[in-house]
Amino acid sequence: MTADISHKSYKSLFRTPEFTPLFLSSSVGIAAQTVSGLALGTLVYRATGSPLLSAVSMFGPSLAQVVGATFLLSGADRLPPRTTLAGIALSFAAATAVLAVPGLPMWAVLTVVLVQGLIASLGGGVRWGLLNEILSKGGYLLGRSVFNMMVGIMQITGYGMGGILVATLSPRPALLLAAALYAVSAAGLRLGLTHRPPRAGGRPSVAATWRTNALLWSSRPRRLVYLGLWLPNGLIVGCESLYVPYAPDAAGPLFACAALGMLAGDVTVGRLLPPAVRPRLITPLLLLLATPYVLFALHPAVPVAAVLVTLASAGFGASLLQQERLMTLTPDELSGHALGLHSAGMLTMQGVSAALAGSMAQLTSPATAMTTMATASIAVTATLAMARPRATAPLGATG
Repeated sequence: MTADISHKSYKSLFRTPEFTPLFLSSSVGIAAQTVSGLALGTLVYRATGSPLLSAVSMFGPSLAQVVGATFLLSGADRLPPRTTLAGIALSFAAATAVLAVPGLPMWAVLTVVLVQGLIASLGGGVRWGLLNEILSKGGYLLGRSVFNMMVGIMQITGYGMGGILVATLSPRPALLLAAALYAVSAAGLRLGLTHRPPRAGGRPSVAATWRTNALLWSSRPRRLVYLGLWLPNGLIVGCESLYVPYAPDAAGPLFACAALGMLAGDVTVGRLLPPAVRPRLITPLLLLLATPYVLFALHPAVPVAAVLVTLASAGFGASLLQQERLMTLTPDELSGHALGLHSAGMLTMQGVSAALAGSMAQLTSPATAMTTMATASIAVTATLAMARPRATAPLGATG
């Protein structure tokens, strides 16, 4: 069943069958992700004192996304959504419980983290393809904006809760809490969603993944959208990956401020901006995402850093506008794969950027690395803005 919510009502979203259980279960999963990420990053930093290993432990799952995008992504439209999403949440519950085992060697921690990323590479395509199916393309931006707002709220809550647990107890109880939350999310998905057949026929395979990736990448307008979704965003997540070494005792509040800024940006983009204005704001929002981090060259104190982080994160609202354009360029039967490719590519770039930023911070300082990553993001945004006017072919064109 696909709902028509072209009148853009939040109330109509939650009246749509399956939207509410998908939303609530995803909320619990995001809370689990934020608690576990902060706990694991703190655990690794305390054990090693390494900004690189701390960043990779938090964002390392993203590095495995490229493998999933290469070999597994055809399953986004060829597997039943309910079973797939519930299975992914259960696997994360088990993996997070393993990370809480005392004395786990660092190579084992990083192995589990990368396995999590490989499993997660399928989840974005399945989840957002299902959302697009439930709401239709006309309602996708509003629905995705509500999900993004939920991510902001859950990250504020999760980082706050995780920060308290890490400060008062230790990272391991926080990891166990995250594992329990993942299990709750899996139960909500299994019980709250109805069975839906796959959106596309055929069995998932590496060959099908490659063929569809090539088809999606063959269109110049889509290529520019993908690059805009992956690169500026990913470079700024490299800045975020250094919150722990930049301010070891205030990383939780900085992450919460980033989530607050993202929430504000998503509310503005998803609800307040008129459709005619949206396309023109993609580049300004991407510049807003990066520019405040350039000021970290001045080594701001935590209160000032928190303001800068909040302001910058409002720029993440650009991704909603970019995803809306991606859906106008993509056939319905490929929507899950297209959104999965966006998610996998974005998270891969985030993982690469976290590793790059951590390496740079190891050689210089966290503030210097953050400034460098932000400058690179600005340069990429400017380059894509100059390339975009040349992409004037019809939406369905390729080449």
